[in-house]
This record gives sequence, structure tokens and C-alpha cells, in this order.
Amino acid sequence: MSTLAQVVADHLPYLQGLTEAQASYQPAPGVWSAKQILGHLIDSGVNNHARFVRAAAEDGLRLPGYDQTAWVASGGYQERPWAEVLALWAAYQTQLAQVIATLPAASLEHTLSIGGGESITLRFVAEDYVRHHLHHLGQIPGRVGT
Repeated sequence: MSTLAQVVADHLPYLQGLTEAQASYQPAPGVWSAKQILGHLIDSGVNNHARFVRAAAEDGLRLPGYDQTAWVASGGYQERPWAEVLALWAAYQTQLAQVIATLPAASLEHTLSIGGGESITLRFVAEDYVRHHLHHLGQIPGRVGT
């Protein structure tokens, strides 16, 4: 399993090579552009950051989910310069990689419920966050299958 730091390092060179037009391109109505995908990953990071820290400190939490579409719209990522969105994504994911890497080993078995879902471990949330990144980065043209 890749670490979040590896995911950022592996994808950043390609993402830095995208032009403003490429990053803004929406392949179909309702389909996110590269800007919006990274915006979603930033928003997901904000929500998961709180989950990582809170679940590391307390077992058995029940935490809310979030409306990803509303968050992406509120972030205005499509209207922001690609370089700004990319820099924010890279910096914040690098911070989260540090948070994940320093989670106390015993806390990884703490459980939490998100948005009324089944109870899952903090380990699963951290590993799934990386899988989530790979899934969405794979939606950016040229990165399919990475």
C-alpha cells in the first residue's frame, strides 16, 4: 500500500505539467475537472484530519459525514488558478501524511462510525484515505490506472 506522501510525490510532477485549460476542463456536465477533483481531496482531507486526530484520542466515536458536492462548490476550486489549488492540495496532503504516520499504533484499532455507517477502525480510515486519493487521481486524464 502506498503512503500518502508517496502518492503526492508520485503524482505532483504530472499535475504540475497540466495547463490551466487542462486543469479546468470538465469532460461532461456534472463531472469534476482536475481542479474540482483536487478540491474534493482537499475537502476530504479537512474532514479526515479531524477524524484521524479525534479517533486517535477516543475510541467509539460517532462522527458526521459531509456533502462533498456542496463542499466543492463552496470551495470555488473551478474559479481559482490551478497553481493555487495544486499548491494547497500538495501542502495539505503532506501535512496529513505526517498526521497519519505519527498516529499512535494502539489508536489504529480504535473504532468510529462516520455518517451513521458501520463501525470501522482508524486503521481502515487511514488506509482508505490513500485508496480514495488514488481513485480520484486516476480520474484526471493521463493518470488512469496509477
